[in-house]
Amino acid sequence: MIFGEKLKKERNNKGWSQEELAEKLFVSRQSVSKWENGQNYPSIEILIKLSDLFEVTIDELLRSDENLTNKVIKDSKKLAYPRLKLFFDVFLLVGLALLVIKLGVLLLNKVTVLDITLYGGKFFWNFGPLIIGLVSGIGSGILKEKYKEN
Repeated sequence: MIFGEKLKKERNNKGWSQEELAEKLFVSRQSVSKWENGQNYPSIEILIKLSDLFEVTIDELLRSDENLTNKVIKDSKKLAYPRLKLFFDVFLLVGLALLVIKLGVLLLNKVTVLDITLYGGKFFWNFGPLIIGLVSGIGSGILKEKYKEN
């Protein structure tokens, strides 16, 4: 049984019209109609609400239609992408901040009589920003390519 048929069957079992189901889901009646006719699929949030309303598992709803299963998988990857992208962006900003601190201290030591010492070791301050920048750039590139595939 495909998702649209399952949805219509469950809705009729409850004695609800498309309009009544739409009101319970906070969507339009046309959306419910499109789902039942197989013209479109609901989001994962709507699937969870449908599962609760019809007292069926999400698995029962998803497994009824391979296209719906693929849509949910694709949508979940889209949700993961911004979080990972944010991680790599923040990581890059940390590297840039370390570089700015290092350059600022070098400039202050050259221009003024101050003798500021950076703690953490020369290797960290000389190569840390470079390594962080490379890792975040490579990670972001891999993520971008992986996202394009899906």
